Amino acid sequence: MKLATLDDGTRDGQLAVVSRDLKTAHVADGIAPSLRAALDDWAFIAPQLDTLYRQLNEGKARRPFDFDPARCMAPLPRTSGRVSAAAYLHHHELERRAAGSELPPAWRETPQLAWAAGDGFLGPRQDLVLAREEWGIDFGAKLAVVSGDLGQGATPDEAHGQIRLLLLANDVTLQNLAADERVPGVGLLQAKPATAFAPVAVTPDELGEAWRGGKAALPLRVVWNGNPVGTLEAGEDMAFSFPQLLAALAASRTVMAGTIVGAGVVANRATRRHTPGYASIAAQRWQETLDEGQPVTHFMRFGDTVRIEMLDENGKSLFGAIEQTLKHPDSA
Repeated sequence: MKLATLDDGTRDGQLAVVSRDLKTAHVADGIAPSLRAALDDWAFIAPQLDTLYRQLNEGKARRPFDFDPARCMAPLPRTSGRVSAAAYLHHHELERRAAGSELPPAWRETPQLAWAAGDGFLGPRQDLVLAREEWGIDFGAKLAVVSGDLGQGATPDEAHGQIRLLLLANDVTLQNLAADERVPGVGLLQAKPATAFAPVAVTPDELGEAWRGGKAALPLRVVWNGNPVGTLEAGEDMAFSFPQLLAALAASRTVMAGTIVGAGVVANRATRRHTPGYASIAAQRWQETLDEGQPVTHFMRFGDTVRIEMLDENGKSLFGAIEQTLKHPDSA
């Protein structure tokens, strides 16, 4: 099942079901007014949405219309709980090595989690509006899941059964501000502006055989200013699965329906046959520091564009694409 949220001028938008090929959609507000509401009563609402989804794919829906990602908000425009994890350890290994240190052993044994902002998400075609290039503006291609209710102490198997949806995100980081904010050790705030999400959220069954062990074994493509900079395999080099991340979050707390858990910037180790590129500029700069002694690639500049997309097993867009342009507030 594929779901989107149409911008109707409200905070939570209007829920819609989207066809598998992303060509048509159907308003679902007769079933649930918003995705937030659907998640709160998923056992009752999801079967009704699935019936409408099947009708839409079979050409039997009563009022279909052409699906336009530009009309979309983030699938879940806001949430009361959002966590960012460090599941792709290669990304953090590069960072530590470029700074002359090593990844702490605990990172390989236990998922590292941090709270993240859950408000003001951007839609897939909304511009990145930021005031200063000097902040070190960096895109970050990530996958995330949306959880159902999960009790304290839940196991990974229990968490697996509560994964409602998968999301694709551009989690922007202002890297030069992040360097300063990391010094006190409190966490990032100003360095993390609004995150953008692809237009469609998908249920895990939409991945078919590519949903294996709580990981999405599919290619992720990143294009910067029209130039492909990364073709990464999201299922590879992921040290912790999404069920493991959710279980780690639930170790000492209950997890409420609608909580978003991101796996971190996707990163693959290069092999003799394949150089995957990068899903964030910082990763490229860290590699350049290790190879050449200093970074060469600049961060984003005003007018730059970024496109992030994941392909299914048939080479078709799974979530739809995130396409954003970086603009100064005066030109937005």
